[in-house]
Amino acid sequence: MKNIIITDQVELWDFLSDKVEVISASDYLFQNEIFNDKSVRIINLCRNYDYQSLGYYVSLLAEARGQKIFPSVMTIQDINATTSRAIIDATIHDEIQRDLKNLKSDEFVLSVYFGKNIVKKHNPFAAKLHGLFPVPIFNVTFVRKKEWLIKKIRILSIGEIPETHKEFFIEAANDYFMRKRFHLARVKKYLYDVAILFNDQDKTAPSDKDAIDRFVVAGEKMGLNVSPVTKENIGSVSEYDGLFIRETTSVKQWTYKLARRAQVEGMVVIDDPVSMLRCTNKVYLAELLQSHKILVPETVILHRNLQQKQLPHIEYPCILKRPDGSSSLGVVKVNDREELKHHANHYFKDSDLIIAQNFLPTEFDWRIGVLDKKVIFACKYFMVKDDWKILTWENEDMQFGSFTTVDPAEVPAAVRQTALQAAALIGDGLYGVDLKQIGDKVYVIEINDNPNIEHEVEDLFAGDELYTTVMQTFLQRLKMRHEHVQ
Repeated sequence: MKNIIITDQVELWDFLSDKVEVISASDYLFQNEIFNDKSVRIINLCRNYDYQSLGYYVSLLAEARGQKIFPSVMTIQDINATTSRAIIDATIHDEIQRDLKNLKSDEFVLSVYFGKNIVKKHNPFAAKLHGLFPVPIFNVTFVRKKEWLIKKIRILSIGEIPETHKEFFIEAANDYFMRKRFHLARVKKYLYDVAILFNDQDKTAPSDKDAIDRFVVAGEKMGLNVSPVTKENIGSVSEYDGLFIRETTSVKQWTYKLARRAQVEGMVVIDDPVSMLRCTNKVYLAELLQSHKILVPETVILHRNLQQKQLPHIEYPCILKRPDGSSSLGVVKVNDREELKHHANHYFKDSDLIIAQNFLPTEFDWRIGVLDKKVIFACKYFMVKDDWKILTWENEDMQFGSFTTVDPAEVPAAVRQTALQAAALIGDGLYGVDLKQIGDKVYVIEINDNPNIEHEVEDLFAGDELYTTVMQTFLQRLKMRHEHVQ
C-alpha cells in the first residue's frame, strides 16, 4: 500500500521526500480526481486537527474516499474527549505510575514523536501511548495528585517541536517511514498491510515461529504486506488494514482491548472481540449450545451461594470448569461432592458462576478448524498417557498427548456438521471446535476463538495451502471493506 503525507506545511516535511510522497492539503482536498485512489494510506500531518479545520477535513474526506487515514477522525475526537483521558488513565494506570515514579516535580510533559520519546527510558511508555492514541506528533501532560494522572493530551504540529528536539524528531520520522511496511511499498506495491501479533515467550501461543513465517510468505504472495509484531513493537494499530492475533487471548488483558480498538478503526480483525467474548466464557458457551439443541455433556451451572445450600444433582466423576480457563488450566476432574466443594470454592474467588459437566472419557478429542464457516483442518488430539486431558501441566512444563492430522473430507459427517453448526453460532471467524464422538452421538466440548495452527501439526495434511487459505480470507475481507466504502 502506497503511503502519502498530506500537510499544509509541505516545505517543513521536505526532508522525508526521498522516502514518501509529500502533497499539500489543498491539492489533496480539491483535486479529488487525482487523489481518489483507495489503495493508499494517508498520513495527515497538518498543523491543526480542530473541528472543521483543514487537517480535520483531510482525515474526514480520506475516510469518505475509502482510504486508510492516520490519524482517523475518531482518534482526533478521542484526543479532545475528557472521558477518553479517564479511560486511558484506567487502561495504563500501572504503566503511568511505574514510568513516572522517580520524577521530582508534580507535573510532567511527555512528547511522543512517531511513537518515540527523546529520553530513551521513556520509549516503551511513549510507544504504549502512541498505540492508544495513534497520532504522529503529540504530547501528554501528567499531574501528580497522590498518584500520576493525565491532565491533557495535545496534538502538535512540526512548527511546535522545540529546537532541542529537532534532531531527534527528524531521526524518529525517518525511522518511522523506513519501517518494513512503508519501505517495501517503494519496491513493490502491496495492496494492504496486515499485522500478525505474536509472543514468542508465550508457552501456549496458538502458532509457533515457523507457522508465523508461513503466514507471512502466504500473505505476501497474494499482495499483502504482512508484519509480525509483538506487544512491544506494534506501535499504532491504525497503521495497518488488518490484524491477525496469534497470541493467547483473554477478555481481561490487552489482546481484547487491542482487538476492540482495531475493530472500531474499521480494520479486519481475527480474533474479533465479539468472538473473544463469546468463546472465552464456558458458561455462555454451554447456554448457547444447549439453547440451539447442540449436544454437550450434561451441564450444571453453579452459583457461589449454592455452596451454602444444597448442591443440585451431579453425577460423579464430573468436570469442573472455571468460565475463562484455557490450555487445560481451570479445568479439573472431581470424584465426589467434597472434592467439588473444595475446587468450586477456589473457582468462586474469580467468578460468581462456574460449570460442572458430565465426564465423557474418550481416547481422543476431535479438533475441527473452521474459518468463514468452512472446515480448513481436522486433527485428533489424543490424551496424555495415563491422563484424561490432551494437555497437562507439571509446574510450568506442558505435556501434550499425540495427534493425528486428517483430511477434512474423511472426518465423520456428524462431527464435521456439528462443528460447523457450533462455530456458526459464534460468527464467521477462525475457530477450533473440540468435540467427542461416542457411538452415534457427537458432543461439543468447547469452541476456541484462536485455535492452534502450528507447523507440522495442524498443517500436516494441507501444508502451505492452510496458510494461504487463512491469508486469502484477509484479502477477501479487505477488498470487501474497501468496496463497501466506495
